[in-house]
Order: sequence, then structure tokens, then C-alpha cells
Amino acid sequence: MSNEIEDIGELEAILERLNDFRLPRLLEMKGRVDNGEVLNDYDLEYLEHVLKDSRSVHTLVERRPEVQPLYAEVVALYHEITEKGLENESKRK
Repeated sequence: MSNEIEDIGELEAILERLNDFRLPRLLEMKGRVDNGEVLNDYDLEYLEHVLKDSRSVHTLVERRPEVQPLYAEVVALYHEITEKGLENESKRK
């Protein structure tokens, strides 16, 4: 039972961080790359940090199938941003 309570507490913290900080920043970056802009060094560092963080919660997500669709959507968003950013970068060269 305590593992479930710990999981729930950890998920609440992760979801709050996603909602309040990560998702707005990721959506802002997606908007910029969708408009043809490239990712700057700060963006790339941030995406690297988010990717590392997503890997660290992967075990928790595996135990909690109710959050797996959301996790997959965030990973897909990350992928869209990086792909479009690379495409924009290659167009500039």
C-alpha cells in the first residue's frame, strides 16, 4: 500500500511540474519550430534535460498504466519538436 501512495505522490509532483513548467515551454518551442525557427542552445539543453527526466520516471510510468498515454504524448511532442528543429536547421544551411 505504501508503494502505491508513494507512486501517487510522485505522479502528482511530476504532473504538476509538467503542467506548470514543462508543457508550456515545450508548446512554446513547438510553435517556434512550426514557424520555421531553429532551436537555440538553451532550447537544446532544456530538451536534453527533459529527455533525461523522462527516462528517470519511466519505471514509475511502467507501473502506472493510467499515465502511459500522457507519457507517450509528451515523448511524441518532444520528438516533433526535435525533428522540426532539425529540419529547420538543415534548411538554413
